[in-house]
Amino acid sequence: MKAQRLEAFTDGVLAIVITITVLEMKVPAAATPAALAAAAPVLLAYALSFVNVGIFWANHHHMMQAARHISGRVLWANLSLLFWLSLVPFVIRWIDEQGLVPLPVAVYGFILFMSAVSYSLTERAIIAGEGGGSLLKEALGRDVKGWLSILLYLAGAGVAFVLPAAAIALYLAVSALWLVPDSRIERRMTGP
Repeated sequence: MKAQRLEAFTDGVLAIVITITVLEMKVPAAATPAALAAAAPVLLAYALSFVNVGIFWANHHHMMQAARHISGRVLWANLSLLFWLSLVPFVIRWIDEQGLVPLPVAVYGFILFMSAVSYSLTERAIIAGEGGGSLLKEALGRDVKGWLSILLYLAGAGVAFVLPAAAIALYLAVSALWLVPDSRIERRMTGP
């Protein structure tokens, strides 16, 4: 399979995830500032989720640009990523109905954690399939940013049971870490 085909499939799934997430949200109960303020937590959770899915999408695009070989192992690792990201609408709906309480916030972090692990597994599967001359391997290096993200998501999922707001702050920190575009792959592909 060519990388472009996997990229196109992933693009379609992620577009559906974002669309379903917004469609699952309830509109405010009234046309008042107080009703809009009551909807603020789920609107913020949606915004954070939109950014997170967007970050995975943008980085996936770069990863596919660097990939020269797509094996069955890559396909399954990528499907794992899509599975976990497809759960985002479910957990946003749960947060919408229950509020920013420990279990839904922890599950949100666990979904982000598993998405990050699956993304990393997809990277590793591409690298393994390409051997020693992998452009992706050269571009990623030690991937400190990726490993830090995984640890922060896991920490957030744990902290959510004690202080949900602190968990959300950790999830925001990961998003902030990735909002600055990761140019490692672009730099490697365009020059020394």
